[in-house]
Amino acid sequence: MFTGSIVALITPMNEHGQIDYETLKSLVDWHLECGTNAIVAMGTTAESCTLTQSEHISVVKTIAEQVAGKVPVIAGNGLNSTQQSIELTQALDQLPIDGFLTVTPYYNKPTQKGLQLHFEAIANSTVKPILLYNVPGRTACDLLPETVAALSHIDNIVGIKEATGDKSRVSQLQSLINTPFTLLSGDDETALEFTKLGGHGVISVTANVMPAEMAAIYQSALNGDFSQAEALNEKLERLHNALFIEPNPVPVKWALKKLNRIPSDQVRLPLLKMESSHQTIVIEAMESAQVI
Repeated sequence: MFTGSIVALITPMNEHGQIDYETLKSLVDWHLECGTNAIVAMGTTAESCTLTQSEHISVVKTIAEQVAGKVPVIAGNGLNSTQQSIELTQALDQLPIDGFLTVTPYYNKPTQKGLQLHFEAIANSTVKPILLYNVPGRTACDLLPETVAALSHIDNIVGIKEATGDKSRVSQLQSLINTPFTLLSGDDETALEFTKLGGHGVISVTANVMPAEMAAIYQSALNGDFSQAEALNEKLERLHNALFIEPNPVPVKWALKKLNRIPSDQVRLPLLKMESSHQTIVIEAMESAQVI
């Protein structure tokens, strides 16, 4: 169900930091036109940490209703409190979504056993499928392959977004998991190699800027045409890097404004708009990718 090029969609805002719902709908329509395989609503790229719970739910609702079942919608539901994650999951579960993306708890640095019990409790609060989300660079918490393997026996834990950038995780997970389990990269720079090693696609930041191209790369890769996928991906390599020259989603919002896809590149504190000194780097990467 969750394969290919999956966009981690931004949350567009006006210059006052209020959510721009009309632009959000237009972004959804653009992704549907461009062949994006699924949409993550309220992941890291959506600035989920700085939205209120009511805003979080409202954004997911808007995306799900605009998608109208055309592609899967995966809602971010992970917080560093197990109970609050359960409550958010139950609220989102009332919406027409297809599954959840559940990040490891951040800041409180649980043990592997604590992580296992955390995810088990959240999984028990819904029947919808759950993708685990491992991004230790942001959470100071690494969900190890052995723990993932233990969690894979829970019926509705169906896969993982592995955002370590460590391609060896593919073979580690494959050797430990003996049930069908979706392996998605969360790192655009290494995602194609991850897929070549047996992964099933990417949850992508770059897809915000080049959705049709990312869809074509991962359609080719999943069809086994890696030479075509590599040729398509080569021109995006500088962009994959440039979109992380400042904390995500600062550069990707700037790039989308440059493309006139959003009217404002506003982010919420503690993030700031991109430094002018970095703009040339992003522009050159966009030119290299032939998006401008």
